Amino acid sequence: LRLSDQSQFKVYEALDNHEGSFCAELLSFKHPHVANPRLQLPNPEDKCQQVLEPPYDEMVAAHLRCTSAAANHDFIEAYKFQTLVAEQQLLKKGKGQPGDMLEKAAEQLMSCFRVCASDNRAGLDDSKKWGMLFLINQLFKIYFKINKLHLCKPLIRAIDSSTLKDEYSMAQRVTYKYYVGRKAMFDSDFKPAEECLSFSFQHCHRSSQKNKRMILIYLLPVKMLLGHMPTLQLLRKYDLMQFADVTKAVREGNLLLLTEALARHETFFIRCGIFLILEKLKIITYRNLFKTVYQLLRSHQLPLEAFLVCLRMMKVDGLDLDEVQCLLANLIYMGHIKGYISHQHQKLVVSKQNPFPPLSSVS
Repeated sequence: LRLSDQSQFKVYEALDNHEGSFCAELLSFKHPHVANPRLQLPNPEDKCQQVLEPPYDEMVAAHLRCTSAAANHDFIEAYKFQTLVAEQQLLKKGKGQPGDMLEKAAEQLMSCFRVCASDNRAGLDDSKKWGMLFLINQLFKIYFKINKLHLCKPLIRAIDSSTLKDEYSMAQRVTYKYYVGRKAMFDSDFKPAEECLSFSFQHCHRSSQKNKRMILIYLLPVKMLLGHMPTLQLLRKYDLMQFADVTKAVREGNLLLLTEALARHETFFIRCGIFLILEKLKIITYRNLFKTVYQLLRSHQLPLEAFLVCLRMMKVDGLDLDEVQCLLANLIYMGHIKGYISHQHQKLVVSKQNPFPPLSSVS
């Protein structure tokens, strides 16, 4: 707190001009000032009140308490919000369970969120509601990590009903849409998932290749389930060639290749949390395989035996005509095939108009 007059002037000027980036840098643990022993004060409230006006005095005091605790290796105190470090310290000491500190952090963040959301008195420029989306994004990160996605619903409703939802910074909106899209994907709401993840990908800064790749990991399965296959050029650009054979298999209706591709890259897909979503592509692959049978036979009355032969070529063992009928019945029920099964003649009778509707129209 022993600032020169010039430094104090810069701080006051930044506060008066609402220069958030500069103020954020001064309160960041990445800034070199955290190593300054003169700032590592265990009880800095009095000194902060002498230099700064409310509420900035409280903010700076809390930051300085963190620097002091960190210098003393008291990570639990120092990182109440930076919970990963604290959680690792607890686990090493044999205390607590994985996720305990994250849940405590979520409680603290939720308290802050309620304060922001309930600020109805201040004018728009000074409203605490401007902090809502940042806090929600931090809560999303925690809820996804501790697998409590149901807690995201009230946060999404809060933003949907907010008049500021289109006024937040693009960076915050990109992050928000990314998490909302992932949640929609896990809820099997693929069209909203595609909309949110596409927004996130398109508006993510072009220099943020790592972030764009992370978004694509979830956008690609959604696109594929809706019938839009990625190009090899896109997969190469973002180093996502794990999807190459999966894409080819689904497009060609090649169940054998799909099974091999999922098995080959199983570790990657499981680590990303999309393996079960990719398993849903099997029904799309069945649909494309049966469409090929239709195109080869050039008939609207297709013998069930033809589908059985095809499936056996794909090394789908243990099937009989009854199971083929079940597969076809599911595809008809889901809207992937327009037609009906004639049990008397052991045939699939498909519509003469658009018997295999586009996936985007039925998913």
